[in-house]
Parts: sequence; C-alpha cells; structure tokens
Amino acid sequence: MTKTFAIKSFGCQMNVYDGERMAELLRAEGMAPAEAGADADVVVLNTCHIREKAAEKAYSEVGRLTREDGSKPVIALAGCVAQAEGAEAKRRSKAIDLVVGPQAYHRLPEMLREVQGGARPVDTDLPPLDKFAALPRRRRAGVSAFLSVQEGCDKFCTYCVVPYTRGAEVSRPMADLLDEAAQLVEDGAREITLLGQNVNAWEDGAENLATLIHRIAELGGLERIRYTTSHPINMGGALVAAHRDCAKLMPYLHLPVQAGSDRILKAMNRHHTAADYLRALDQVRAARPDIAISGDFIVGFPGETDADFADTLRIVREVGYASAFTFKYSARPGTPAATMDGQVPEAVKDARLQELQALVAEQSRAFNASKVGVQTRILIDRVGRKPGQMIGKSPWLQSVFVESEAKIGDMVDVRLTGALPNSLAGELVTKVQQEAA
Repeated sequence: MTKTFAIKSFGCQMNVYDGERMAELLRAEGMAPAEAGADADVVVLNTCHIREKAAEKAYSEVGRLTREDGSKPVIALAGCVAQAEGAEAKRRSKAIDLVVGPQAYHRLPEMLREVQGGARPVDTDLPPLDKFAALPRRRRAGVSAFLSVQEGCDKFCTYCVVPYTRGAEVSRPMADLLDEAAQLVEDGAREITLLGQNVNAWEDGAENLATLIHRIAELGGLERIRYTTSHPINMGGALVAAHRDCAKLMPYLHLPVQAGSDRILKAMNRHHTAADYLRALDQVRAARPDIAISGDFIVGFPGETDADFADTLRIVREVGYASAFTFKYSARPGTPAATMDGQVPEAVKDARLQELQALVAEQSRAFNASKVGVQTRILIDRVGRKPGQMIGKSPWLQSVFVESEAKIGDMVDVRLTGALPNSLAGELVTKVQQEAA
C-alpha cells in the first residue's frame, strides 16, 4: 500500500464528513497524511456537483497534480462528480486511476490495491448505508465534529442533482448513531453537528430527529448539538419543541427556502409555499426567541420575473436572517430545470444576486450588532493570529475573538463587546467582573 495521502474536499459539510471518514480508512491501512507542501503518494479529490461546470473544474484539479518531472500521485476521483461521471471520467482523463462515488468510498483501500495491480476501477453503486458498516471506528475527532445521520434525497427539486448523486433518502439506525456519537465525545468532541441532505427527515421506526437529539444530549462531556440541512416540510412539532427543551441544542437553524415566490417554488418542486416556510419559522421562534436563522436562496431560476424576485426580497425582509447562502441559478445536466423555458440572462442574475447579497449582509451585520452586550459561553476551537488571542464559536455560530489563556476545547464565559460583519469580539466575564469591582 502506498504510504502518504492527501484528501481535498470541496463543497458541502457532508463532503467534509466523507473526507474525514476516507482519511480514517487510509490511516487504518497504515498510511499517513502528507506533510503540508509535500507531495502525496495518493490524492483523493472529493468533489462537489452543486455548481455548473463542476466536472470541468474537477478535471482541472486533476491536471494540476502532474509534477514538473512528469510524475503524478495516484489520483482518486471521489464525491458527486465521480458519481455523475462514472466510467466516463477514465475516458476523459488518463491521469485518473480510480473513480468512487459517495456511497462506495468504504472500498477505497481495496480499490487502491487494484490500482497497484494495474487496474483502473470504478465503483458508483448506491447501496443504502453499506459503507457505514465497513468504516472503522471514529478516531481523532476535533472539538467540533460532524456526524452523518441521513443521506440522499427523495424531494427531487428540479434544479438539484443530489437524488442522482447521493441516492434515495435513507436514515442510519439510532443505535449506530449513538455509538458513533459516544466515540466522538470520547475522542474529544465537545460539539456535534448532525448532517443530512434532509437531516430533519431522519427516522428510525417511530423515532424522529428530536428523539435522536435528546438521546445524544445525554452524553456526558458533550456541550453542544447542531443539525443541518433541513427541509421546511419536515419541521415537525417535536423538533420545534426540542429547540425549547434541549439545553444542548444550539439556537441556530439553517432552513433553506430558495425563493419567495410561490410560482417559482412550485416550478422548483419544493413542496412548500412561502407561507408554509414563514409559519415554520414563527413556530421555531416562539419556542426559541433568540434563535439565529440561516437560509439558502437561488436567484434567476428559469422563468423568474422581477415580481418573483421582489417576493424573494420581501421574504428576506420579513424573516431577518443572521446569515444566508445566495447563489445564481446554474443548470445541472440531467435536471428538469436545465431544459426549462425562460432561462434568465446572466446579467439579470448578476444584478439580482448583488441586490440580494447586499440585503443579507445588512441583516447579518444587524444580527451581530444585536448581540453586543450579551453575556454568553463560547467554545474555543482555534488560536487567533494575535498573541494571546483565542477564537471560539458562539451559540449562534459566529466566531468570537477573545484574549484568553483558555485551551482549545474549553468553554469560556464572555461578554460580547463588538460586532464585525462576520464575527464578534468579546471579553472574559472574569475580567469584566474584576474591572467592575
């Protein structure tokens, strides 16, 4: 087996999780991560297919891996581009040694052995959850760790490739998740984020995501729980109540709406209206008034008029987002929206995106400013650039800069003293109390 590896993950948090699990697989085979700046023997490109021309970008990454002397590492094309391209990837680039989809990467060590034997294997099967049984026990968890609880999607939004690249919507069993969560906490995780393409659709018999959150919250040593990404039609009453009743569940909800126009939402096959979305947020805010709301928006979807875009701006103003991800519509090959009439010109999409981003940025700044003067606890997760500076995450997911001797993994009480566009400044509560005395 080759000795060193590097994994480059692009796109969503699910890809980050998959990259971590592939690293665990390769470590279990006796391999080690390559040192920063050093050439790796194996490079895994864990790709994302969310944007147009994603495949071309993946092949550009492959091309950059050829060294000046003409040599190259073993190159594994993984992730959603691998799933979409399949065997075609080998035909398009002879530099690619193996192709493995997001539901088959548990076979990565075996496929690398096949490469050593002269083969160029491809595995893009979508067996439900088989990979989790084959993965090694979790090790080397960070302070904040991801836990994949649900994968795939049955919603079939007309712009989205996930049902085709990730497969059908499936949930992992409760017992397996509790075991993996316990492993993460034992290895040092203080915060766990539950992941899924539609994470709030997770179920195990009569159990739902709210039950899972409450069970994971029982783990000693775990301070915080988050979950992402949710679908509005799966925001059930039990999950809403968990935001009120579970102290470890952080006051943050990422709930994409994509558009404010019911006509566009129907064309997107989103299964909800703008009113449905706002009703769900009203319920969550009634349960947890200080909750930070994040969302996703697509502008320039086929057929979107100025009036439709005005509806999107209207829903943004009504919600008041702490943050949001905003995108121009880009056609994904094989999706229904790619061939719809009324494709919006790029210049119009650009103008709408800039207007939307300006509004979201204004709201994000206002949300951060509203936290100045608040006393809260942050989870220290990294060292700052300045001497004595540490950085932690607030309950609302902002980065907070503070002068402290705390270590990574510590929970620190702070008073928030200043707001920046994407972060906050804070002072230790003990320092504030000393100055007051």
